[in-house]
Amino acid sequence: MLVACSLLPSPSNYYYRPSSLLPNSLTIAMLPLLRFLLGIALVSTSSVSNVAVEASNFSKPHAHTGKVEPFTPGDPKIKLDGKATSILRAGKPYQTQVQTGDSGRGLVIQDVDAPTHVVWDRILDFDNYGSMVPKCFESKNYKIIDHKPTKANNFLEKEIFTRMKVGFPMLKLEYFVRHFVYIQQHKALTWTLDYSKESDFDDSCGYWYIAPHPDNPEEKTRLYYSVGVSMFDWVPKFVVDFMSSKALTDATAWVKKFSEIEWAKEVAKGGSSRSSSAGAQVKNKAPLFALPFLGNRKKKEEEERLAREAAEKAAMEAQAALEEKKKLFIVRAGFRRYLLVSLVVVLAAYNINTVIAGGFLKDKSA
Repeated sequence: MLVACSLLPSPSNYYYRPSSLLPNSLTIAMLPLLRFLLGIALVSTSSVSNVAVEASNFSKPHAHTGKVEPFTPGDPKIKLDGKATSILRAGKPYQTQVQTGDSGRGLVIQDVDAPTHVVWDRILDFDNYGSMVPKCFESKNYKIIDHKPTKANNFLEKEIFTRMKVGFPMLKLEYFVRHFVYIQQHKALTWTLDYSKESDFDDSCGYWYIAPHPDNPEEKTRLYYSVGVSMFDWVPKFVVDFMSSKALTDATAWVKKFSEIEWAKEVAKGGSSRSSSAGAQVKNKAPLFALPFLGNRKKKEEEERLAREAAEKAAMEAQAALEEKKKLFIVRAGFRRYLLVSLVVVLAAYNINTVIAGGFLKDKSA
C-alpha cells in the first residue's frame, strides 16, 4: 500500500515512522472499504487480461494485406554436413538459416519415422490442432477452395482457410490463416494471414516442405519448417519470443510425435510397413485419366460444394456467437475498470488523510 511521506528540512523526517502516523477515525472507517475494493480489483485484473487482447474480428478486414514476405513453395535446397546429419539421426531437430532476399529466416529440419502421406495427414488436420499443437487452444476450417493445378497458378491444388487461437491461459491470440497446398508438384504447403479478416497477429507467413527420407523413402520422411511472424506492440515480449524461436522446434516436434504414433497404428493393423506405405501412397495419387461420363465426378463435386457451404455457414454462426460473447466481456471489463479507478481514488484519499493526520499529531506533540 502506498503512503505519502512529509519531507521537511529535518533529516529525521525523510523516513517513514509508523509511530508518528497513528490512525484516526476516518482511516479506521475506510479500511473495510479498502479491503473490499482491493479484493475485487485483484480478481478483476486476472479476468480483464483475457479481454484486453480480443482485437480479432471475423467480419472486419485486416489493417494491411501483408508485411512479411511470403514463402515460395519448393525444395529449400539445404546442404547438410556431417554434424547436421548426426543431429537428425539422433532424432533431434536441426536449426539453420535460409536466405530470402536480403535477409535470412530460421529453418528447422526434422526426420520422422513415418512415410510422407502420414506426415501430410497430420499437418493438414487443422480441425484437430487443438489436441496436437502446443499452445493451440482452438482451430477450425471455415472455407476450402479447390483448384485445378496448372502452370499459371504454380500448380496450386487447394486453399484452406483456418481460424486459430493460440497463446497462454491468460493471453490468447486469435488469427485467420490462408493455407496454399502444393503437394503434388512442390511437396509443399505455404500460408499467410487471411487479410479479409482482422487478426491479433500483425502478420504471419510460413512454409512446410515434406520429402521422402533419402535413406528410407518408403518408411521415413524429412520435413522442413519455417515461419515469419510480426506482432503488435501490445503483445508481451515473452509471447513474441515464443512465436519467433521456440515455436520452430515445437512445430516439428508435434508433427514427429503424432505422425509416428499414427504410423505405428497403421503398421500394427496392416502387417508389413513397407507394403502399407506403398499402398497408401498409391491410394493418395490422382488417376491419370478421368472418366467424367460415369457421373460420379459431378456427384462428388456437388457433395463437396454442399459440405463447404455448410462448413462456411457453421463458421460464420460460431463467429457471430463469439462476437456476442466479446460484447459481454467488454461490459464486464468496463465495470472492473470502474472498480479499479475507484480503488485508486480511495487510496489517494487514504494517503492524503494519513499525511494530514500525521502532521496534525506531530504538531500537537511538538
